[in-house]
Amino acid sequence: MTTATAAVAETGREGRRTAVLLAAAQAIVGSAAPIAISLGALAGQYLLGPDKSLATAPVTGFNIGVALGALPAAAIIRRLGHRGGFMTGTIVTALGGLVATLALFQPSFWLFAFGLCVIGVGGAFVQQFRFAAADNAPPEFKARAIAFVLAGGIITAILGPQIVIYTRELLAPVMFAGSFASILPLAAVGALILSFLRVSAHANAVTEVAASDARPLIEIVTQPRFVAALFCTVGSYALMSFVMTGAPLAMVGCGLSEDNATLGISWHVMAMFGPSFFTGTLIHRFGAERIVATGLVLLIGCGAVALSGLALWQFWTALILLGLGWNFGFIGATAMVAASYRPSEKSKVQGFHDFVLFGSVAFASLMSGAIYNAWGWAMLNWIVFPVVLLCFVALGTLKLAGAPKF
Repeated sequence: MTTATAAVAETGREGRRTAVLLAAAQAIVGSAAPIAISLGALAGQYLLGPDKSLATAPVTGFNIGVALGALPAAAIIRRLGHRGGFMTGTIVTALGGLVATLALFQPSFWLFAFGLCVIGVGGAFVQQFRFAAADNAPPEFKARAIAFVLAGGIITAILGPQIVIYTRELLAPVMFAGSFASILPLAAVGALILSFLRVSAHANAVTEVAASDARPLIEIVTQPRFVAALFCTVGSYALMSFVMTGAPLAMVGCGLSEDNATLGISWHVMAMFGPSFFTGTLIHRFGAERIVATGLVLLIGCGAVALSGLALWQFWTALILLGLGWNFGFIGATAMVAASYRPSEKSKVQGFHDFVLFGSVAFASLMSGAIYNAWGWAMLNWIVFPVVLLCFVALGTLKLAGAPKF
């Protein structure tokens, strides 16, 4: 075996090892997200007085934390490397779990919302795992490296809700405190797993990209392809957050158990990540626009099933369709966004896109509680239809403009 061949083989082995470690860390540390999402609104309702309209504000805090943490997380990872940066993220996640637990003992609604915001900041580090797996993999293994990390997300969908079920009353009579306290050992185990990362030097090298061909931001974001893609990423993600955030409140409000509500979120999260193994292949074969349209149809199905009745199977089926619709709609639209800019324009366009996206998601999760409290579960689902219609109009306008398919 020549030296070059041996080096290639070693790179492949190291890429696989890194992907497996990050998948394991995703499964453990990433479980903080379904804990925060499935219990955030219920705990918020528990902490509030007679007026429950702000019950979903803690979930909004989580989403705001993910948005606010995106740029600092990237800077810290760039500064400390993947291992040091990701271990820093577990410390932030643990701190958020501690604050949320103390807030429940106080009890303090706004301190609890702040705790979930800090958990969200920690979640911004977790969002970087799949990119790190790809960065440390040889070209032929990049797609499978990302798939490994996404597989960790499926385990998260099971582990997080099960932790909620078994720890919700652990620190009784303070409801939900045990679940948020469990985030601390999850973060510790995640940090231990991440400590075994061996990231190659080239993975953290700064890549300078010539900016001579970069266009002004306003020119890029006013392209028909970018506008249509932005409508669809925001529409699919905001609707997912809007309906998902209100679903646990609606299920418990209809007399179903908190365990049923938590398991519903578990099915939903599995539906969000499960198709990711083949969504990319579908986009390559049929085009991003068709996959986005399929996701939008699934979101319509979610609204229709949710409006058809209040049985457990209807809640769970609606949440599964919601997760599938998010997967196809969001990933397909993200591919459209990626096709709208040049490599030299990547940072500013992605920054603008994520700012609009997560700002919209945070607003949607906040409004979910207010609308549910004022008009009920049915109104949450009626709102799905006009939003989906706007996304279809954006796709239709793109086709009429003659923009190329992706």
